[in-house]
Amino acid sequence: MAGFRDFLLRFRPVGSPGRAAPGGVPADRAAELAAELAPPLSYLEEFEAEARGIREEAARTAAERRRKAKRQADTIVERARARADEVRAEAAARVRRAAEAEAAELLATAERDAVVMRSRARARMPGLLDRVARLVIEDVETPRAPVTRRAPTPDVPDEGPPERGP
Repeated sequence: MAGFRDFLLRFRPVGSPGRAAPGGVPADRAAELAAELAPPLSYLEEFEAEARGIREEAARTAAERRRKAKRQADTIVERARARADEVRAEAAARVRRAAEAEAAELLATAERDAVVMRSRARARMPGLLDRVARLVIEDVETPRAPVTRRAPTPDVPDEGPPERGP
């Protein structure tokens, strides 16, 4: 890289005012600029190449990671699908066991209620049989009036059979 002195020499006049001097060689500004910018531009090219390499490596790494993640996701999905039937069967078994336990509890309750009802029926049966026997005896001993049936008339509703006492 050119120093500060060289930089200032660029602005030096080619000839000084006054009497004529021997002819000078004009400065080649393009060559001077090229010489001055060549080292930084070469670094720039190196950095661009390095950056391009880093981007390409990052793209390859990202693609590899995506492929690996896709394989991993596919494996997880396959395992989940394979296990789904097992999980469904376990859930169904839990529900079935709960339903069977509830049914057994209901059956036990119904059997207890049936035992209670049978014992009540056995306890009440003698009194009910006595009552029915009394009613039958009263019914048999009570004389009845003969029942005459009339043909129903459309304006008068049929009264039906006479009511019996208790």
